[in-house]
Amino acid sequence: MLGPSLSQGPKTDSIAFVIEAAAEQGAGLKALSAKGNVLKWSDYCLPLACSPGRPFRVVAEASVDNFSRLGVAFMEDRLWLDNGLVPEKIVSVLLRESTLKAFAGRSVLIRGAQAETRSLELQEPPEDRSLFQSPCRASEEGTGAAIGSASGQDRGCPPADAAAADAGLDGRRRMGAGEQHAEGCHLHLSSCHECLELESSTILSVKFASMENIPDLPDDYEGGRGESGGRSVPGQGRRFNQKPPNVLVYTGGCQERFKHVHALLAECINTDSYVLYPLRPQQVLSEPWLDSTLLLVLAEEEPLTAQHHERFLAYLERGGKLLGLCSSFCAAGLSLAPGPDRRNGVCQLVFTRADCTEVELSALASGHVFVRGDSPAEMWGELRGGSGGMAVVRMTHGDNGGEAVLCQVHLEAAPDSHDVTSPQDFDELKASNALRYEVLSEILSCLGLSCERSHVPPPSPIYVLSSSEECRRCFLEWLQTQVGQGGVLRASRISLKVLPGVESPGALPGGTLALVTQPPQRLPPQFSLETYSLHLRTRTLGRCVLFAETTPSTMDLLEGLMLQLPQEVGLIAIAARQTEGRGRAGNAWLSPLGCAMFTVHMRVPVSSRLGQSIPFLQHLAALAVVEAVRTLPGYEEIDLTVKWPNDIYYGSLMKLGGVLVNSTLMGATFHLLIGCGFNVSNSNPTICINDLVERQNRQRGSALEPLDTSLLIARSVSLLEDLIASFQDGGPQAVLPLYYKRWVHSGTQVRLQSEDGPQVEVVGLDDNGFLQVRSAELGVVSVHPDGNSFDMLRNLVVTKQR
Repeated sequence: MLGPSLSQGPKTDSIAFVIEAAAEQGAGLKALSAKGNVLKWSDYCLPLACSPGRPFRVVAEASVDNFSRLGVAFMEDRLWLDNGLVPEKIVSVLLRESTLKAFAGRSVLIRGAQAETRSLELQEPPEDRSLFQSPCRASEEGTGAAIGSASGQDRGCPPADAAAADAGLDGRRRMGAGEQHAEGCHLHLSSCHECLELESSTILSVKFASMENIPDLPDDYEGGRGESGGRSVPGQGRRFNQKPPNVLVYTGGCQERFKHVHALLAECINTDSYVLYPLRPQQVLSEPWLDSTLLLVLAEEEPLTAQHHERFLAYLERGGKLLGLCSSFCAAGLSLAPGPDRRNGVCQLVFTRADCTEVELSALASGHVFVRGDSPAEMWGELRGGSGGMAVVRMTHGDNGGEAVLCQVHLEAAPDSHDVTSPQDFDELKASNALRYEVLSEILSCLGLSCERSHVPPPSPIYVLSSSEECRRCFLEWLQTQVGQGGVLRASRISLKVLPGVESPGALPGGTLALVTQPPQRLPPQFSLETYSLHLRTRTLGRCVLFAETTPSTMDLLEGLMLQLPQEVGLIAIAARQTEGRGRAGNAWLSPLGCAMFTVHMRVPVSSRLGQSIPFLQHLAALAVVEAVRTLPGYEEIDLTVKWPNDIYYGSLMKLGGVLVNSTLMGATFHLLIGCGFNVSNSNPTICINDLVERQNRQRGSALEPLDTSLLIARSVSLLEDLIASFQDGGPQAVLPLYYKRWVHSGTQVRLQSEDGPQVEVVGLDDNGFLQVRSAELGVVSVHPDGNSFDMLRNLVVTKQR
């Protein structure tokens, strides 16, 4: 940790300073990332406290050298705050020793991205929990957190009189002694509600500590945003609203609904930059949340009380941002009327993007639409069919930049919501699920939030695991013969630094990953070697495991090894998360937690039946995944299918997995890497296997358990080895009956080449694994997957442009 210890008081070789940020997150981050060599401020100083108002200010302390580094980075526009804001001023200040003692006595520390976290003992909260408590006044003994300005003039503590506070702080509410913590003077966190909601007595991450009497810097910032003549999107010059990063969700006190909305928002916004809290009905009128909230989400269908409605209007008048999700909230001139679709029925929403293109998706209707009246609200979405109606509107309110986007379709409702009762509705909503996230993310972005995923986790160590000590020993003996100078094994895409123990590898060069030969004391919860070993029943495939919690690509791990690997090793690479997953034809494959992701190595003689029909291997791998689920007792009716040439589907509706095979011919042998990824428990943004399990439980009253990635990987590899053996013994006819039982194409009418091409009927696969179609004019012809892609939605086989 850089900077002095809090308990030692200020050092003579350190500088205290105030840093002020007032730039938009989206635009600022994009500008910084374009410059490269960005300096994160918390790596070079000790943050002491912050004032999360307008503008955002932080007090920190740094050594002279580090302060110089910060200054140079500031002058070169390379300085970045941890919450994504871009600093606009840095001013050195005098920091009294009593202030540091006060900080030390309270054991509170702001944690930077790389800084050590301290724990804070919490008292049992009282029943009447305040959402936002006030900062504390200086104590009688003079240990208050007073900070001297650069000129030496001390600023006092917040006045007790609220009116005086308002006048002195640009209208921001300041609270006096009558509203302090009952236990005494505690350094205030960004929201005391954050403390009170913690389930343990240890703060794992104290992101923001606030002290309202941080000195004002010379005022050359004109905050806020002007009148908007159109839709603003991040990165287009719009000022970021300098409020604390609190997003409040009002659900009328329904905790279950809050959990659903919280989970949805957490998947859309950058959760490293925002904190989500519930706003309870009793807090709406009593708590000072209006000036401490970046976004208010109203997700309660019941009519609002007049007092709550006025309170939410007051929030907008102060420049707040509001998202309404089927709420009765309306501003002047806007009203609700019965809509053409029944409540919780599936409707068609046509949403207009910021670039004026339209997207149509299915969503649950609220039963209401907006009536504009004399309101200047902009229509962003309307219902299609029937009498239609305005379903998404954007409006401004007040003179301080207040803005609201109001929806009368349930963008917060997932396809597996309890309000979805029919299988047809489930299928229709699942098909639009990715678009639902796209629409919601655009709305949130337009309201000033960052929806860019901020952090790509660094690669984690790769561990050598095996249920067979003989396989593991064979691999390690081979590995010893391959490593070069410095214990590095160099491959085509990556290099592996071989480490004999589980100690930290330290900093490694770019493109180099740590390969640890000893298993860790504990594997992450996403993979169980015990479960994998229990369900693996192969002779060779998958017997030796390279496991990484996070890696660029499992294919990359094996690509440089496959030509030298002994056949008897049966090496498989498994990852809980991939950051650079690859699909067919160079497509990217999203690989979040909840996916099963693996690449397995094998050899096939060219002279064998499979060696003469290598394209069949991708079909066998996809079929193995489907069979891994549908041969489990109780799971036989899970609607998992194969789609030519290499996809795993839910029915014929949507993709949830795929296969990629890389082959290299050396002499008389094919060296093959079979990469596979499929969604097991990650419901969003499309669908996963456990969604189908839950759907069957609801439809049939069954109680099937969710499936585990380790189990399904082991079963898939085992069944793949069985299918390969069957093919080698009996050729295509040994496996095609089962393949046709699981595929989605029998009897499908398609057109070749284009929408005006000849209409043909899909009849099966030829001996090489290519699609066969029949027409009266052409007879039976084969369609090569490398030249065509199958468009299920339009029933076309479309020739790709070369």
